[in-house]
Amino acid sequence: MRDVARRAGVSAMTVSRVLKQDERVNPVTRERVLAVVSELGYRRNEVARNLRLGRPSGMIGLVVTNLANPFYSRLALGAEQVAEEAGLRLVLGNTAEQAQRERELVEDLVSRRVDGMIVVPAGASHRHLSPASLGGTPVVFASRPPSGIEADTVLVDDFGGAREATAQLLAEGRRSVGFLGNPPALFTGAERFRGYWAAHEEAGLTPREDWVRRGPHDIATAEAAAMELLDREDAPTALFCTNNRITLGAYRAVRRLGADIALAGFDDFEMADMLGVPVTVVSYDADEVGRRAARLLLDRIEQGADASKGQARRTVVPTTVVRYGA
Repeated sequence: MRDVARRAGVSAMTVSRVLKQDERVNPVTRERVLAVVSELGYRRNEVARNLRLGRPSGMIGLVVTNLANPFYSRLALGAEQVAEEAGLRLVLGNTAEQAQRERELVEDLVSRRVDGMIVVPAGASHRHLSPASLGGTPVVFASRPPSGIEADTVLVDDFGGAREATAQLLAEGRRSVGFLGNPPALFTGAERFRGYWAAHEEAGLTPREDWVRRGPHDIATAEAAAMELLDREDAPTALFCTNNRITLGAYRAVRRLGADIALAGFDDFEMADMLGVPVTVVSYDADEVGRRAARLLLDRIEQGADASKGQARRTVVPTTVVRYGA
């Protein structure tokens, strides 16, 4: 600001008044100052200014576990939409499912004085995400619920979607359905496995344990697990997969083997209708997960010092089952 004042031949106070659009500044002086601002490429440091004035940063943080998964990009877009409508900016961080990385990102966001955070948590304990641990910064959980603390949460109907998709496979005559899913420590993987199992019980069946694989976490590991399951004499005639990347890995195995295998999976994905094999997907609005989380967070931010008070809220985004192919 002093550089602008020196070049324009005015005081720093005059530059400040011009930038604040103070109508008392002479129009000729205003134009001269704005011309120098443009010439020098001056930008006010809003973060430093807000810190000095004791104001919020105008930013909210979003911490996710895997940016390679399209679900999280859609969640981010939904949250950003609501944030922008409120005049806030979204700051995004990726943990790669590493609890220590999550702690580092959260600490960094708090040090930058974000107004609040939306977190898809990693790890088994989330006490480090309590408002008390974060100096009162409000936090909303998305996709996975908090453990060890109470906090607002937005979930997907993981259990219901998995149960309905598996039930559809069974109703179509695919009575031997294998399971490819995330490790049981993940909330979404556990809930989707529970739905898969419940659909069998409701049909009077018991899934075979040797048709269950709960370790795949990406396309490559899912393909390998599916190959091992399907390349055997007593192979299942269908597979239920717990996310879109695992479904794609299973699809690769089916194509390689040329097997008559029906697929069902959580998460819709582009071109699912062009795979050439029957595919049932559990579809939901991932953007809505982000929008709901952002709205809950804005509500907490508006409560100010009372943000940590009141009962924690939980909302669940519904799912629908869509069938592609013959």
